[in-house]
Amino acid sequence: MAKTEFGVNHPLAVKLYSKQLANEAYRKTFIGKFIGESEDSLIQEKIDLKKSAGDRLTCGLNVQLQGDGVQGDATAEGNEEALQFYDDSIVVDQLRHQTRTKGRMTEQRVPYNLRRVSRDRLSDWWARRMDTSFFNQICGNTAETRTKFTGNNAVIAPSSNRIFRAGAQADDESLTSSDIFSLDHVQIAKQKALTASVEGGTGPLVRPFMSQGEEMYVMFLHDYQAYDLQRSAEWREVQRAALAGGDIKGNPLFVGSLGVYDNVILHKASRVTNGVNSTTGAAVANTKRAVLCGAQAAMIAFGSSNGATRYTWVEEMFDYANQFGVSAGSIFGMKKTKFIPEDDSATNAEDFGTVVVSTYAAPATPS
Repeated sequence: MAKTEFGVNHPLAVKLYSKQLANEAYRKTFIGKFIGESEDSLIQEKIDLKKSAGDRLTCGLNVQLQGDGVQGDATAEGNEEALQFYDDSIVVDQLRHQTRTKGRMTEQRVPYNLRRVSRDRLSDWWARRMDTSFFNQICGNTAETRTKFTGNNAVIAPSSNRIFRAGAQADDESLTSSDIFSLDHVQIAKQKALTASVEGGTGPLVRPFMSQGEEMYVMFLHDYQAYDLQRSAEWREVQRAALAGGDIKGNPLFVGSLGVYDNVILHKASRVTNGVNSTTGAAVANTKRAVLCGAQAAMIAFGSSNGATRYTWVEEMFDYANQFGVSAGSIFGMKKTKFIPEDDSATNAEDFGTVVVSTYAAPATPS
């Protein structure tokens, strides 16, 4: 019986597994459902670099119109409002990871089976890395300085007008066991999103998503913060009311959510980061940074050199064809968006689509 096999680096195998890796990695990510090409996406994918060379992409950030409009037969001409776009830029770089077998006697597999195993493990790795990069960025986790864990872009600390701490603490290291996450923090974060520029900030309001005709935000909480929230009687009452209300099925933003409060969709995410010590720059134990996000809170871009998919797939044989290896790489970048003022001063930049909430958050202990 004839048996068809594709040798190492056979073009069909390379294309097949590159595509499968892209699909599997995307499916396994936590953030996949928040990525889209629209300006109304939480993570906007910029596709320009797929078509051309370059390692930096300048992106336009779209803000809401503020004008009054004209009424009746009043003259519209001359009363137009200029569209407001602000610029931010994202850097792309190559990141690769690879697998390699110990040898045929140890593995007792042939290369085309090892392709499948390599695809599965590398897709796990890429999914974790994409999720980690996203949360390091939006949480402003400057304690992580390795850009291979931050989407190939350096992390920028939350701007002062887009962060607050439980108990009105001045910094993350001052948070105490009394300063745990509550529903009040959801409302305060939303208030900051809607009023920050009015109350002394320089940037635009955090633009919400439109969902079923309503303006919505998404907020990510760490598991420890979610535990503190769910223990409260106030939260249980909110959930009883939600169950008696309308049906929110069918919208991917709601899939896997804890619930909705004040038009903020709450998601539990284990990769929400620790707070950062204001003096040492180190991570602060037993603290977490929840993040409220609006449209264009972050952006992601992939390079044109990746080929038809977002990833490259390269196979090699080593030690006289005894060992089989695979390298999976991607040229990409991910970062939190920043509003750059008209003076083009990065030092005065302000977070465009995020509000950070730092609280005390420790692992639960049996009572």
